[in-house]
This record gives sequence, C-alpha cells and structure tokens, in this order.
Amino acid sequence: MLAEILKSRHIILASSSPRRQELIKGLGLDFEIRIKPVKEEYPDRLRHFEISDYLAQLKSMPFVDELTPNDILITSDTIVWHNESALGKPKDNTDAFEMLKALSGQTHEVITSVCFKSIRAEKTINSITKVTFKPLSDEEIWYYINNFKVLDKAGAYGIQDWIGQVGVTKIEGSYFNVMGFPMDHIYKTLLTF
Repeated sequence: MLAEILKSRHIILASSSPRRQELIKGLGLDFEIRIKPVKEEYPDRLRHFEISDYLAQLKSMPFVDELTPNDILITSDTIVWHNESALGKPKDNTDAFEMLKALSGQTHEVITSVCFKSIRAEKTINSITKVTFKPLSDEEIWYYINNFKVLDKAGAYGIQDWIGQVGVTKIEGSYFNVMGFPMDHIYKTLLTF
C-alpha cells in the first residue's frame, strides 16, 4: 500500500543501523542507504526529546544540497533518558557496564526522533517508550557485554538481544521504538508527507 503511494518518490535512509534498515524494508519500500558522518553533539541546554530531535535534524544537514525533487530523506536518533540525563552509545565496555548497572531494576525512557526532509518540506516526529529492567547481576551484565554488540546502541542494549529477553519486565509504548524506529509513526508520516 505505502509502496504504491510513494512509487514516484525516492526514499533515502541515512542510517547504518541494520535494525533500522530491516524495519523499513518491512514496509515494502524500495530505498537507498546513504551515510554521511556527523559529529553527534548537542547544546547542553537541550532536555529529553529535544536532544534526539536536534540530532535527527543535524544528521539531515549534510544532504540538503544534494536532494532532488523526488527525494525523501529519513534520518533518526535514539537516546535513553534516565535520571534526568541522556545515555547515548557507550564509549567502551566499562561505560556500557556503568549504563546497564544504572538501568538495572529501574524504569527509563527510550526516545527516538525521526526527521523527514524533502526539497519542499521537513517534519520531525518523536516517540517515547518506557522500559523497566529487573535487577541485573554483575555477571548477567558482563555476559551480555562480552557476547553481544553493545557499543552501537543507545543505553548499551538492544531490546531484541538476550538482555531484553531475560531482563525487561515491562514496556509501555512501541517495541519498535526501542529498537530505534517507531514504525507506526513512520508509516503514518510517510502516508501524508
């Protein structure tokens, strides 16, 4: 259905995330992956979804001069919001351990923002999901860090991984949002963009 509506448009996904690529493929869309490096820094004054909105929009900036009239560019960013601060991707395994230790036995928010840009329009949406972890032992955290890729994930975890299966006790909101792409919002936005 969506592919038919967007058949005259060229979708560009600016993400190296295999999860995001797989999810957008699930919508039945043809798309091109185009990556441009961006320094993911934001002003200290920003809070909560303002951070991920800003970063999603920032990631779209290097593409502005090369968009053609048929293009729809999609950029996104995901953060974990916990104790009034943003957790991005961990710097190393020790940083990942500290993040997971902080999330253990707690509820946090996963916020994903998605920026849609064409020559004529720009729209940024965001989605917030609450995730609760059981208390995790140090052994469980290190097992996860040592056996899974944690350094490319906000908050040092992927809900689809082992840690999500054994550690997440409650989720309020979109599961796909926690994976990094709020598919229901993306579908709705692309229908009307």
